[in-house]
Amino acid sequence: MPLHPEVAAVTDRIIERSKDRRAAYLALMTQQRENGVGRPRLGCANLAHAFAGTDEQRDRMKEGRSMNIGIVTAYNDMLSAHAPYYRYPEQMKVWALEAGATAQVAGGVPAMCDGVTQGYAGMELSLFSRDSIAMATAIALSHNVFEGAALLGICDKIVPGLLMGALRFGHLPMVLIPGGPMRTGIANSDKARVRELYAEGKASREELLDSEIAAYHGKGTCTFYGTANSNQMMVEAMGLHMPGASFVNPGTKLRQELTRAAVQRLPEIGWNGNDYRPIGEIVDERAIVNAAVVLLATGGSTNHLIHLPAIARCAGILIDWQDFDRLSRVVPLLARVYPNGSADVNGFEDAGGPTFVIRELIRGGILHADTTTVAGDSLADYTRKPDLDGDQLVWRDHPETSGDDTILRTIDAPFSEEGGFRILSGNLGRACIKVSAVARDRWTIEAPCRVFSDQQQVHDAFKAGELDRDVVVVVRFQGPRANGMPELHKLTPPLGVLQNKGYRVALVTDGRMSGASGKVPAAIHLSPEAIGGGPIGKLRDGDVIRLCAEEGILSALVDPVEWAAREQAAPPPAEAGVGRELFALMRLTASEAEAGGSAMLAAAEL
Repeated sequence: MPLHPEVAAVTDRIIERSKDRRAAYLALMTQQRENGVGRPRLGCANLAHAFAGTDEQRDRMKEGRSMNIGIVTAYNDMLSAHAPYYRYPEQMKVWALEAGATAQVAGGVPAMCDGVTQGYAGMELSLFSRDSIAMATAIALSHNVFEGAALLGICDKIVPGLLMGALRFGHLPMVLIPGGPMRTGIANSDKARVRELYAEGKASREELLDSEIAAYHGKGTCTFYGTANSNQMMVEAMGLHMPGASFVNPGTKLRQELTRAAVQRLPEIGWNGNDYRPIGEIVDERAIVNAAVVLLATGGSTNHLIHLPAIARCAGILIDWQDFDRLSRVVPLLARVYPNGSADVNGFEDAGGPTFVIRELIRGGILHADTTTVAGDSLADYTRKPDLDGDQLVWRDHPETSGDDTILRTIDAPFSEEGGFRILSGNLGRACIKVSAVARDRWTIEAPCRVFSDQQQVHDAFKAGELDRDVVVVVRFQGPRANGMPELHKLTPPLGVLQNKGYRVALVTDGRMSGASGKVPAAIHLSPEAIGGGPIGKLRDGDVIRLCAEEGILSALVDPVEWAAREQAAPPPAEAGVGRELFALMRLTASEAEAGGSAMLAAAEL
């Protein structure tokens, strides 16, 4: 199928907008490539330091003729998704030796869990943890003793941060290695129901805790389709996993063999062979468009409207929300996975998973199929599902039909002809909204607003019954420069309760919502943010706001003369504690959300 003309036009727009930056990036990567393998150029004392911690690999590393793989790991056992990585490095070293290579843990990166910090002060470090991960990845790879890298990471800021750092070493071949999702716990609908009962005071803390433990119960990623699992879908479409690796459960033979295959693929695509595939060339404009397309086609996380622009900029590529909006009008919605449906990612995988989605989008001319990947010269390699034939890893063709058409559909019979993303603009600025899980009769909300400066104020007003009416809840001073742009996911249960009561409810914020954004319409990432003069700072309680996803409108219905004359609200004082004060410089220099919400990129002018 020929490429859809609008997908081609958006890609051309990105290529034209990026041409100078991308040329400069590729020139820098060529320069790093031409400097050659680092180890032969290092002094003997430098090399001795690099080899001192290893035993069985030392002789091979000393020769300097085979690839040395740098492992960058986000392991910790406080994150269920990253706990399986505990044994990976020692296994990977054995598998590297089998392929005539060596491997070393180049470094660890911080990996915080948004699920633990959600709604608390630690969440204000979350977005900037991504920049910290990027810088830690650069530190890990800076020793100049690696000819390739394996990146171990899955969750929200971790994959974007790993990619941002890795792309500054774009002359090296790299592969991302996931660990897979935990097995299914209680139904997502049951989990949501108990949360809403607790918000109403109809369930005890003990009942809520038991429900949450039944949902989050083992090693592996959380099973809802939030940012972590959207990461996996995106990385598959960029060609940076072994095909079909995303949603194979931890602790299985298939999971182990996919990891072995990833490690042993790296020497095959190294710069000493004739199949050199550096990550900086794999992640081109087409790969970035492919990532955006699959996120839209699966109702993926709104966080990637910040993360994907930041990743792209690290490869010299400029993508903006207008590109997402244009793509969303032509990308069909093929998947319904919680919170955009009732199934979890295990059900999604059983129905066909990422490989089915990629096959259908290629069949419909919605994806660039001719991209280079770590596996081959076409994204078609990612349309076949991994399996075991005895102990041998193989890839098999999909059935032509979905395993469950309530979860996953073909290109000919999508859930919707459009993806789930829209841009909103008006006198409040520019925001984005995920509508794939929002009922169509809720796409337009016009109601008086109630203005808050933090989540706790919203919860207090909800408990006092002050929001029992049609209302647009405004939460400002939540952008990158204000407090690090924490997710406001804890607002979902009370707003859901209000909507269930029949009220017309919406959220407007310069902060983030969540990869689990759901049924309540939410205009998020509003730019410019309140800090620095964004119009959201002019709002007062009682102002009527019109949010219309159909028409792309977000405006305060205030007399223009009065609106122009209004002063900005004073921001709340900056808070210290939980390490927040250490990130003051990042807050000061952070870019707007549409440019990636990054302090690092703004400072480096990438």
